[in-house]
Amino acid sequence: MFDLATAAVEGALAAGAVYADARVMIVRYESMSAKNRVVEDLTQTDTAGIGVRALIGSSWGFQSTPELSAAAARRAGEQAAAVARASARVAGPPLELSPAPVVQATWASSWDEHPLDDVGLGERADLLVQVTGAIADAGAPLAQASHQIWDTQKWFASSEGSRIDQHLVECGAVIDATAIGDGETQRRSYPGVRGQFGTRGWELVRELDLIGNAPRIAEEAQALLRAPQCPETTTTLILGSEQMALQLHESVGHAIELDRILGWEAAFAGTSWLDPRQLGTLRYGSDLMNVTADATLPGALGSFGYDDEGVAAQAVDIVKDGTWVGVLSGRDSAPLVRLRSGGMVRADGAARLPMVRMTNVGLLPGESSLEEMIAATDDGIYMDTNRSWSIDDKRLNFQFGCEIAWEVKDGRLGRMLRNPTYTGIGPRFWASMDMVGGADEWVFWGTANCGKGQPMQVGHTGHPSVPARFSGVRVGVR
Repeated sequence: MFDLATAAVEGALAAGAVYADARVMIVRYESMSAKNRVVEDLTQTDTAGIGVRALIGSSWGFQSTPELSAAAARRAGEQAAAVARASARVAGPPLELSPAPVVQATWASSWDEHPLDDVGLGERADLLVQVTGAIADAGAPLAQASHQIWDTQKWFASSEGSRIDQHLVECGAVIDATAIGDGETQRRSYPGVRGQFGTRGWELVRELDLIGNAPRIAEEAQALLRAPQCPETTTTLILGSEQMALQLHESVGHAIELDRILGWEAAFAGTSWLDPRQLGTLRYGSDLMNVTADATLPGALGSFGYDDEGVAAQAVDIVKDGTWVGVLSGRDSAPLVRLRSGGMVRADGAARLPMVRMTNVGLLPGESSLEEMIAATDDGIYMDTNRSWSIDDKRLNFQFGCEIAWEVKDGRLGRMLRNPTYTGIGPRFWASMDMVGGADEWVFWGTANCGKGQPMQVGHTGHPSVPARFSGVRVGVR
């Protein structure tokens, strides 16, 4: 495989590229879903290919091929250089690549049970059938469950001399119960609306205890039909860690992607409200806000050994004590803000051009707990589990809906509330954060469906998060 990657690089250099890199990728994928005790969908794919980038002047060229041969690899390199040369006819500013050490390395994620090799297909299917049965037995008329698995092998070579091979195993699952009432439906999901995913083996799915949680979510979905509507007011808001993961993803993660900040990328999620001239001085939130992008966290979905530019995974401060101090960057964008690459460039396959993607963008724990937040709140609302999201194309103004909420009165949880929503403006919202959960409540949430680019790429991102409390938030807006 390294020979193929090297052939692609050599083809690009021979055609005039000043720099080139190539990835050979082989990916095994499975998704399975069940509804009301019946497996309704099973998708299994095996894909392979070579993707090569070539740099001429200020322009990138890219080409891929599914043919794993030296001749095809070399042709792909030549074609990538031809695309770069054509693009360079409309010259942009000189492109300086952030320095990267030349690396000869092998890296693999850790797993106890390989989901495809150590766990039978029948066992994987039986779990989904059984858990939907448990949801149905608890009274929910619509019960669904699904899992996804990826086994990815990569071989990377660059014209600078790096040679890196990696093996990542990722998986996760989600279940949900839907209750049907008079003119509306209510859904409860577990572990969250998008499930829980990690760079781990099938042991992750076992630890979720899907069957054990099935009756609870079925009962909560039905209880929501009878619960009063979330009132429209301004109040103290407590968010559970799963909803905090989405809050981080949408109002921090996408906003700090340097290609969006620079205006290079706008597809699917817009640009950013951030101004690179304010890096290091802008107040993003309260003093309790500490956010990192850390691709080294064991088992988290946004973890890996090296990105698709051959830069080592690393932890980067994004917000420190409320001040914006870092970005998600690559070798071509980082120098424009006087930084080194954060190792944050990835593609969702050999046929896609690598771009800046989130790693594990997470909120660092504080010194409180969810229990303490509730106890310290005289009048507020506790929400969790995302149901809907809406944010403008600058990643600034947002409104989120959650599946479930509870009143908080005199330091105790009160009535369940249905259809809860909250709205805010990014820096104002984060500035109102006055309590942050502790290390024992830190959960590495995984998002396996982050869309970006055109044509769209689906990225795997992680969001370590804890519960948090915010003051003066508008809720119940519909």
